[in-house]
Amino acid sequence: MDPDPDPDVDPVVDTIELGYVMWACAEASTHLAQAVIMDELGYDVRVTPLEVGGMYSGIAEGDLDAQTTAWLPVTHQEYMDTYGDQVDDLGVLYEGARIGLVVPAYVDIDSIGELNDYADQFEGRITGIDGGAGIMMATERAIEEYDLELELLESSDMAMTAALADAIMADEWIVVTGWAPHWKFARYELKFLEDPEGVYGDVERIHVIARQGFEADVPDVANFLGNFFLDDEQIGAVMGMIADGEEPLDAARQWIAENEDVVQGWLN
Repeated sequence: MDPDPDPDVDPVVDTIELGYVMWACAEASTHLAQAVIMDELGYDVRVTPLEVGGMYSGIAEGDLDAQTTAWLPVTHQEYMDTYGDQVDDLGVLYEGARIGLVVPAYVDIDSIGELNDYADQFEGRITGIDGGAGIMMATERAIEEYDLELELLESSDMAMTAALADAIMADEWIVVTGWAPHWKFARYELKFLEDPEGVYGDVERIHVIARQGFEADVPDVANFLGNFFLDDEQIGAVMGMIADGEEPLDAARQWIAENEDVVQGWLN
């Protein structure tokens, strides 16, 4: 007979805690990870929407296990400067990410430096997302660097895209904080404004970040997350289903059912 378990030994991890920010790409990749970990690896998974700072501190302190939405090296540089030595980088999820200021293609300017000349047409504002997001901090720096006469408004990914849709339907000018990957680029004709001062940095990568000790505790989950990689078409398909009203976990499971070969590649 096996000996009784040692009461001083921590139980095996059976629930994976994932944090994410309410951005379209983060929501899609997080629920894809949730579905794979639950349905293929047999763990319970809790997903918690958070502001960026809370997500990083939660992982550093061990309250969260992982996140799939670390934009590096620029957008989340401040958080990695603070928490980087307290977390583990499991690898790259997506290549070719970028952030910046985005306008509809019909808006007749091409550079951030031109915004002041048309501040009235933009109603003196830049429509942003949640406060504390890396793109919001970068936009505050852009306002200073370009001496912009526009106010940055906090909202959310959902509110920002709703404002963008309303403006496009009315053929009005609008400038928003934008990033790719995002489903809005498939749905609307948009363009990033040129950033000659380089405030928003170059093309970035999205990484998977985990708490220290995660790989030792659940090596099969860590192996999957280390192999987890999405291209534009893959993540765009899931984002599009969610944007069209599918529940995020249902959208993830539908995509997985249609792409089992990709999922098995992540697992193996």
